[in-house]
Amino acid sequence: MNKNRFALIIDGCRRHDRAFQKELYQLFYQYTLKVGLNYASSLEEAREIVNDVFMKVFSKIENYNVEQPFKPWLNKITVFTAIDYYRKNIKNELLTDDLETVLDVGDPSDIIARISAEELRALVQQLSPAYRAAINLYAIEGYDHNEIAVILGISVGASKSNLFKARAKLKRLLLHQEMALPHAKY
Repeated sequence: MNKNRFALIIDGCRRHDRAFQKELYQLFYQYTLKVGLNYASSLEEAREIVNDVFMKVFSKIENYNVEQPFKPWLNKITVFTAIDYYRKNIKNELLTDDLETVLDVGDPSDIIARISAEELRALVQQLSPAYRAAINLYAIEGYDHNEIAVILGISVGASKSNLFKARAKLKRLLLHQEMALPHAKY
């Protein structure tokens, strides 16, 4: 898409023109859904996050600086919307994973090389919301533990613990996945 057309779309969204809002939504739906899936436990949750994201985008489009790239601005809104979703839905969740013993499960890197990104995403979606948020904010978004603690409203120690436990659980899930994969001979 050329720069002039994109500027026209943004201007139309600022005027609350539904046709331009629809065009922006269609342009970035897949991207936003992909980011949302990193934080959601299902496609339905990710779609809810995407809808919330675009409601925020359309209500805050005046704050977008057209001199800056759009995707980073949209990504930030998406991540924080997903975290808001997490906060709303985590209150009643009991984390039984905290009671599990964390086992040394070895290096799953050879397993990762043999599974698709979608299979890996499905494994991450099996993590609890707290663990999923920790892994995504740290490994994908690049936040440090101090920032994660502020974003999630937890202590730095809890952030580190959640990341450690998320990695351990993900390794166990990867090993389970390895047992389900056919072994290719090279």
